[in-house]
Amino acid sequence: MDLTAFLSLEDISNALPPYREEVVPVEMDELLKAAYKELESEVKEALRSHRGNQSVVSTALNALLCYIDRPFGWGELTGYEYNPETQRRERFEIARPRELDETFVYAKERRLVEEVKKSVTSNRGVQIYAVYTQKRDVTARLAEILAKEGLRVAVLKAEVKPEIREAWYEKKLREGVEVFLCHPKLVALGLDLNSAVDIFFRQTGYSIFTLRQASRRSWRIGQRRNVVVKFLHYADTMQETCLRLMGKKLLVSLAMEGKFAAEGLQAMESGDDILMAMAREPVTEQHIGEPADEVWRALQKKHAEVFAARAVEALEAAVEPEPPDRGMPDSVIVPQQ
Repeated sequence: MDLTAFLSLEDISNALPPYREEVVPVEMDELLKAAYKELESEVKEALRSHRGNQSVVSTALNALLCYIDRPFGWGELTGYEYNPETQRRERFEIARPRELDETFVYAKERRLVEEVKKSVTSNRGVQIYAVYTQKRDVTARLAEILAKEGLRVAVLKAEVKPEIREAWYEKKLREGVEVFLCHPKLVALGLDLNSAVDIFFRQTGYSIFTLRQASRRSWRIGQRRNVVVKFLHYADTMQETCLRLMGKKLLVSLAMEGKFAAEGLQAMESGDDILMAMAREPVTEQHIGEPADEVWRALQKKHAEVFAARAVEALEAAVEPEPPDRGMPDSVIVPQQ
């Protein structure tokens, strides 16, 4: 091809309905807060004592992210370290999270139920994402809580083949399902979920690519209603740290794509990994920058400024100016060739 144009969805965003992202902090229940602080203290000690051990980083940080959404059924958290004397990898205890009441509905779950019922009452379809869906599945628990509130819920599992997932959604909608739950990776590519105009992240994970793709599943060509995406997290926890770092990393990604000014690259060190940045904060006990909701508000403001300007430029370019009036006579003699 002699000429090629690469377009992103934002380049035609002036023809789409409004899209808004919102970070929603939730205060923990006192009992959960105390249990989380205990776990956080043990994790800090493990990260300091086994600095650089990837098994500790991965296990400990995922525990901090997931425990507050499922504070039961954990048992012992372990890591592995090579012992030069025995020449073997030996297991050691990182922490033992406190077991809390499985029947209690916790603060973020109560807030999510409130938000979802409001959306359903307004006849707005709902999609909920969670990243812990295997060994410590939170989607089954949430589906049960929502069903007890009288909501019709369906959970998309990995067993549903990718090529029939859109048809699966259509079938469930015909059956009257109001709320869908799944891992964001299951719908991140190739699906148009125009029915789900309110999207809630119960958990985000730490993949920028997955978050960007999953959050825009319903903000597609053909969408006629405004789309609202909300990231729920517990305040002053690793979930907030993760969201803050994700916002900063997203700003860097968009700057590298040429959508934002290059000064956004100062938001995070070049090549910095989100997981390692998350591990660094408990060890140093220093928070990097402003709260998560402020980072995402700044990101939304930048989005609005950049894409509004582009929409105006595109509109001006599409309208050809009328030729100037040169006072041409009614008849013009054209010389023959």
